Amino acid sequence: MSWSAKQYVAFEDERTRPARDLLAAIPAVDARSVIDVGCGPGNSTQLLVERFPGAMVRGLDSSGDMIEAARKRLPQVRFDQADIANWNEAGPFDVIFANAVFQWLPDHATLLPALVDKLAPGGSLAIQMPDNLEQPPHRMMREVAAQGPWADKLAHIAGQRTALDDATNYYQILCGCSARVDVWRTTYHHPLKGGPAAVVEWFKGSGLRPFLDPLNETEKNQYLAQYLEALKPYFPVMADGSVLLPFPRMFIVATR
Repeated sequence: MSWSAKQYVAFEDERTRPARDLLAAIPAVDARSVIDVGCGPGNSTQLLVERFPGAMVRGLDSSGDMIEAARKRLPQVRFDQADIANWNEAGPFDVIFANAVFQWLPDHATLLPALVDKLAPGGSLAIQMPDNLEQPPHRMMREVAAQGPWADKLAHIAGQRTALDDATNYYQILCGCSARVDVWRTTYHHPLKGGPAAVVEWFKGSGLRPFLDPLNETEKNQYLAQYLEALKPYFPVMADGSVLLPFPRMFIVATR
């Protein structure tokens, strides 16, 4: 799956806000080794550099475009392109930070305790994941994919993202291997200028990528036009010309 750093950072303030909220929940620690897993264009990594000035901060991402943008943003930080699904460094790390990445990976019951095992004593695993698969933008992605001439091409896409567990299950997964587990869910309501078309632009930088990648240019344009029409009933334009995008996210901080 391809990613565009330019498209992603079109809504950088909104996308960085959950990373700030996640970072604020990490307990105080004299961190020496910090890694940003799924660092994207480096916006979350920059927060980590500011929070932990004495640490060696690194970033990992599977997208070459994202890594290139991150290196330009923070030339003093080491960024590596890597398949996060197969990341196997032993650590120990004082902070493992993952902002909006693990929703793409399966088997959280195995993955998350394995990540806690990479922590130093007192270190924290901090995760934020979009929890919006049943929100209209994602439901309409799947409906448009199933109803168009591209249905065969896109038949396998809907299952690429992991459906999240609820807070209780995440707590139970982590409480046996962690000294402290903090789990919460927040719904942000982002005002976007430009009507429903702005919602399309938002998701072109994230959830739409798997649906668009297999299509040729003509099909992409047709898909996006149908997707826009499908969104309009859910996003009425307000008096100031904006729409509100509800965006639920799951947060987890597990401290060893």
